[in-house]
Formats: sequence, C-alpha cells, structure tokens
Amino acid sequence: MDWSSIHQYLPFLLKGAEMTIYITLLSLIISTPLGLIFAAAKMCPWKIISWPIATIINITRGLPMIVVLFYIYFVFPDIGITLTSFQASVIGIAFCFSTYIAEIFRSGIESVDRGQLEAARSMGMSYGKAMRRVVLPQAFHVALPPFSNTLVMMLKDSALASTIAVTEMTRQGQLIAASTFDNTTVYTLVALLYLVLCLPLLALTKKLEKRQMKGA
Repeated sequence: MDWSSIHQYLPFLLKGAEMTIYITLLSLIISTPLGLIFAAAKMCPWKIISWPIATIINITRGLPMIVVLFYIYFVFPDIGITLTSFQASVIGIAFCFSTYIAEIFRSGIESVDRGQLEAARSMGMSYGKAMRRVVLPQAFHVALPPFSNTLVMMLKDSALASTIAVTEMTRQGQLIAASTFDNTTVYTLVALLYLVLCLPLLALTKKLEKRQMKGA
C-alpha cells in the first residue's frame, strides 16, 4: 500500500464523496414523501387503489436495485424518456427506497392503537386532522430508528450509481485505480471514506433505538 500517494488520490475521492452525499440527499428528499404516499395508498380500504400500489411495492422490492437503474437509464430512452446518468441514478435509488420507506411508515402507523384514531374522531376531528395530530406523530416516533437505518443503506447503495457512469466516490476510485493500478491504496481509501460517512449515521440510529426503548 503506497501511503505516499494518498495526497494525490484524496482530492478526487473527496470530490466523488460530494457527489455521493448529493445523490443520497436528493434520493432521501424524493423517497420520503413518496414512501408516505405509497404507505397511505397501500392502507386505503379501496382495493382499486391499494392493490396496484401493493403490487408496485412488492415488485420493486423484489428487483435488484442495479436492474432498476439499468432499466431507467438504458430502456427508458426506447420509449422517449432520456435521462442523464445522474438523473437516472437519483430517480432509481429514490423510487426503490420509497418502497422500503412505505413499509416502514405503514408498520409505524399500524403500531398505533386504532382506538386513538376513533377517540379523536369522536371528539369531532376529521380523519385527516386526527391522522396528522394523533396518529402520525406516534407513528413517526416508531418509524424513526428503521428510517435512519434506511438512510445508511441509501448512502451505501449510492455506489450503484457508478454502474451507469456517475462519478460518485466508487466511480472515482475505479477511475483512479484503472490509471494507477494502485488498487490497494485506492480502494482502502474508498472504504475508509464510506466509513467516515456512515459511522455517524449508525451512531445516530443506535441512539434513536435506545431512546425509543426508553420511551416504550
């Protein structure tokens, strides 16, 4: 391992790390509200709404994310939808994770005693108001630890964007390793940078889980 070359590689890898964070944040911003919409639709008593959404969620969760990215980037142009590699990666990652987030939100909502919703309704609240003020705050409390864990997974899975030529951190490492043949140094740095990004999130997840256990 050539430690003397670290200062040469690090600026490029840090630039890739910026792209990794950018992809993760955009994917999170898109997937969170979409996941909440999917969760609400799946719980809808009308089968015409819940069944198609449940089917979409199950199919998407059953597909490797890399296949979804390839489909968006390579197949969509055949039907007239052309996206850049960056756009395709954000849309693909966000859509895939929205299905996981939907299940997290759904389980959080279902963990709240239905009697609380009925009690709020008996006090004159509309269904929407009762959900906003009574059910959802408790559901988010339950869903927060697994949701934060999903953020860690999203950060790591952003590396799949490298497969469609997005120059995030993994792709930068591939390019440097291909030109220098210093695989050990480059990929060790990549691994360490992912740890630097992920370990604070893992610590946050653990803290939230402990807080939830204390509040239970």
